Amino acid sequence: MEPDEVFAHRVRLLGGLRSFGASYTELTQEFALSLGLRSTDAGAVVEILYAEDLGVPLTPARLAERIGLTSGATAQLLNRLEVAGHITRTRELTDRRKVTLRTSPDIVPPARAFFATLGSHLDRLVARHDTAELALVATFLDELSHTMAAAIEESRVRPQPGGRGAGSGPDRSR
Repeated sequence: MEPDEVFAHRVRLLGGLRSFGASYTELTQEFALSLGLRSTDAGAVVEILYAEDLGVPLTPARLAERIGLTSGATAQLLNRLEVAGHITRTRELTDRRKVTLRTSPDIVPPARAFFATLGSHLDRLVARHDTAELALVATFLDELSHTMAAAIEESRVRPQPGGRGAGSGPDRSR
């Protein structure tokens, strides 16, 4: 593929991903409103539910990474959700030091009901495509996820020797 074609596809794909991201954010905000939660708290509930659906419950540290909060802010968020009865923190039988997050039985029905509309729309979309097309899209999304993770890792600000990291302010040593 020619460089101009690659660039045009990249622009179109990024535009579609930005649009999807904005729509996902809006949906999460609507979910928050439906439960009377802060949008960040609702986003955390969604992440915890999704991880449970995959059979890989989240730890508080992994949740913090997923929702972009510090460990302290995540602890406060989890305290709010636990007090509200939306989540529980459990210790794994194999390693009692490991805390995992679980949704409470009370939050699951309203969450499933809220996302049922999206599920119906996605089912209709999926039904319009054959298995090979969907497999190609799934493979591309997996590769995109790995590509994004690599780009994020390369972009991370690293502390500089002497305690000054990039972007920590102007260098006044001159």
